[in-house]
Amino acid sequence: MKQVTNHVENQIVSDIHAIIEQSRLQVAATVNAGMTLMYWHIGERINREVLGGERAAYGKQIVASLANNLTEEYGRGYDAKSLRKMMKFASVFPDIQIVAPLVRQLSWSHFLQVIPIEDELKRQFYLTMAADQRWSKRTLKAKIDSMLYERTAIAKQPDEVIVHDLELLRDERRMSADLAFRDPYFLDFLGLEGNYSEKDLESSIVSEMQNFITEMGNDFAFMARQKRITVDNEDYYIDLLFFNRRLRCMVAIDLKLTDFKAAYKGQMELYLRWLEKYEMMEGENKPIGLILCTGKNEEHVELMHLNDSNIRVAEYLTKLPDRKLLERKLQQAVEIAKEKFSHSRMPNACDY
Repeated sequence: MKQVTNHVENQIVSDIHAIIEQSRLQVAATVNAGMTLMYWHIGERINREVLGGERAAYGKQIVASLANNLTEEYGRGYDAKSLRKMMKFASVFPDIQIVAPLVRQLSWSHFLQVIPIEDELKRQFYLTMAADQRWSKRTLKAKIDSMLYERTAIAKQPDEVIVHDLELLRDERRMSADLAFRDPYFLDFLGLEGNYSEKDLESSIVSEMQNFITEMGNDFAFMARQKRITVDNEDYYIDLLFFNRRLRCMVAIDLKLTDFKAAYKGQMELYLRWLEKYEMMEGENKPIGLILCTGKNEEHVELMHLNDSNIRVAEYLTKLPDRKLLERKLQQAVEIAKEKFSHSRMPNACDY
């Protein structure tokens, strides 16, 4: 009888602990949302006053005076530097209707990470992904520092496509393939240097699976290594097989130690057709192939219409180059892709 009583008491204690912790989280989230909205309103009010002034010195005077007044009344958190962050917050996000839904999912620290980003679509990408993937402030900073936006396929699409895909993710939690795949992939955490084989690369990925999935995206789930498939009594092996929960499809990854070659397409098509015929389950979408190479020729990829075959080609880097060089390379790739889209939409003389 005593044991039963102790068990009941322990269960009650456990249940009450859970209630208290859940309530604390809800209170913290409510307080955080309220404070972030308060910062927006403070910044917006100061901006209205400063914009009404005729001299630049007037803005500095107002901010300095307010900082002294508010710090004396409310303590830390209202110095001139903090007030300027609130002003920037309100100017970068002038519409409170855009901010209000996000503050329930993101903290003030999250917003501080994206405020310096000048490109509006890039800023919206990080906010939408951070809310959807539940990134911490540290994770968001790491994604920005690794230039995730420029490496994601969506960055190379026309602006209206980017807006559409981000709206789908935000409103319906539907992630497009262009949001899920990157180019290049950073595999510097594998610690590979000098000469290494495809087996070395594959083994390093498997041993560093957690870091690999972090780089690939949290929706990827590992299924198999060296997945054997048999066609006409001949065996083939898929290097790595994943399942993407949001895309609801298998993703076959082929690892190459060379630049992309035309023959790789046929090999991947065979893998995908086999997976579609023998492994795909009801309710799943057709499998996607990802060929990871050390380099690629864009015209090669374009002429082969790889997207029509559900195949993507991306570079991987086991050692990161100079950051400025990488920034220029990624930005150039985005600009070239957007220019191609722009030219493809221009009317042909034959159309008239």
